[in-house]
Amino acid sequence: MVEQQDAVIQQLTERALALHARNFNCAQCVACTLAPLVEASEDSTFRLMEGFGSGMGCKTETCGAVAGAVAMLGAANSFGPANPTSKQATYELSAECVRRFRKVHGTTECRAIRGTDAPGPLPVCDDCIADCVRIGAEIIFERQAQIEQ
Repeated sequence: MVEQQDAVIQQLTERALALHARNFNCAQCVACTLAPLVEASEDSTFRLMEGFGSGMGCKTETCGAVAGAVAMLGAANSFGPANPTSKQATYELSAECVRRFRKVHGTTECRAIRGTDAPGPLPVCDDCIADCVRIGAEIIFERQAQIEQ
């Protein structure tokens, strides 16, 4: 099972980096790649995540890749507007995503990770995208395994 998930995560990572090469922003790369795992529309996801790139509208604040992963964790866990009781559990998944990302990068602040306020992709952005795809997918798979128990 773990080997199978690792293979899926590798394929997802390759797809996310290919999207980045096609000019998707960091948030779009992660969210659009994870969207099929949570039955979200790639078109809607792309549109929703457009303003989150380069640290929220090129302001180099919260890493867009993290925002993309957190958005898809919400899509995976939320009960929707008819039953708005899943918020706390979603916050816990989001906090775990942030914790794992910080363990690798030390922060979720775009400018600190990149070492500059200048907007636009840098090589480190590919690392953040790959890490967020992996972290997001792992948390989604862990959640699915808990539900199946």
